Amino acid sequence: MALNSNNFCVVMCGGIGSRFWPVSRKSYPKQFLDFFGTGQSLLQQTYKRFSKIIPKENIFLVTNKAYADLIKQQLPEINDNQILFEPMRRNTAPCVAWASYHIYSINPNANIVVAPSDHLILNEDNFLQLISEALDFAGRTDNLLTLGIKPNRPETGYGYIQIDEKKVDQFYKVKTFTEKPELDLAKVFVESGEFYWNSGMFVWNVNSIIKALQQFIPELTLRLAADEAMNVYNTADEQDFIDKNFPLCPNISIDFGVMEKADNVYVLLGDFGWSDLGTWSSIYELSNKDSDGNVISKGIAQLYNCKNNIAILPKDKLLVMQDVDGYLIAETDNVLLICKKDEEKDVRKFVTDVQMKLGDDYV
Repeated sequence: MALNSNNFCVVMCGGIGSRFWPVSRKSYPKQFLDFFGTGQSLLQQTYKRFSKIIPKENIFLVTNKAYADLIKQQLPEINDNQILFEPMRRNTAPCVAWASYHIYSINPNANIVVAPSDHLILNEDNFLQLISEALDFAGRTDNLLTLGIKPNRPETGYGYIQIDEKKVDQFYKVKTFTEKPELDLAKVFVESGEFYWNSGMFVWNVNSIIKALQQFIPELTLRLAADEAMNVYNTADEQDFIDKNFPLCPNISIDFGVMEKADNVYVLLGDFGWSDLGTWSSIYELSNKDSDGNVISKGIAQLYNCKNNIAILPKDKLLVMQDVDGYLIAETDNVLLICKKDEEKDVRKFVTDVQMKLGDDYV
């Protein structure tokens, strides 16, 4: 089956995954890891998934220069001109803007799906059908689209989308966005039936997103889309231009910078076994457990009266543990982390403290 040459994909894969420290390190972050023993990293799964409905040459990765070798190692079929190297991390709006201008220079009619590299999708057929419908919608309207997930619990780690009664086909107009609510508010959201998790995946036509960026983040487009700049994209001068201008872009997310302000935002609701794998708890929930609720990854464990723990160990490492309930144990290279599983929000604090006191060798 011939794939639509107007359809493109942008995979964001430059994060450092600090919430999964110490397994995820600056030199080898979580998108390059195989958490579930599938033989493929999260990035490899993401690329393979989208290549089923989007021409492979139309899939672009936006990442950090430090990960060039990792990407070529894990995705040898990717050409160098499909990798956009950010000179520094500047949140998702500059990332989306650069990729949009680059793709526009290739195909000014492009429809684009933007997705993180580290999400888990269990029902790929359903997911790809929805993405295909979303790309078609983007190609025939001037609207911006996000994917919403029906919540099955009052999760405080996700953003929420409130849907309006107004809809076009199966696409609902977005009424409000709410970022990571407190537990009581999350419970109200779930009970109301009007709120869906924000998946962090977006679909739009390249002209629609460029117009929105110009309207809502003019200081960004001033840096990346000045008149002379548009002649730079997809040329040998592009990287030098980006190295100079990208660090001067505002550090702002596409959600806050555009999606929460625009009045032409719609949501397509889906149920395809999605998780953003944002915390160790999400790995725990999705992993196979023993009869006492323990998850042991890669290593070997001899457990005595232990319940509800997750242990991530080096291959062939033996863990012997007694009377431990509800803990995260993660060992890799030169770091061993032991903390309460339900208080994993502190992991980022641990990383910051370690970096300040001991330097970069342990992060």
